[in-house]
Amino acid sequence: MSDALSQVEAILPQLSSSERILLIQKLNEEMGTHPGSGIDIQPGVCGGEARIIRTRIPVWLLVQARNLGKTDTQLLAAYPSLRPDDLTNAWTYAARHEAEIEAQIKENESA
Repeated sequence: MSDALSQVEAILPQLSSSERILLIQKLNEEMGTHPGSGIDIQPGVCGGEARIIRTRIPVWLLVQARNLGKTDTQLLAAYPSLRPDDLTNAWTYAARHEAEIEAQIKENESA
């Protein structure tokens, strides 16, 4: 366990309920998975990779398709469960987590 995580664990019992809520909100914002972001990350779902909420469509897959020349219109046609705002959320998440998405693309290309 990292020193930073150990420090957080030591401080956590001292936080009030409202401070804990603020901490959770801050963590969610940092990860780009705050409520309403349209992006979800759950261990055991899509390998724990960022995905479009309500689906099992990982963000990296959409980014890779876009990199290969697919348009938003083509992606929406290929994935009928997607909504236009899902793509906006995916592009926003990908821009904030560029290294993560690129690593996932590379990992899945070699699989």
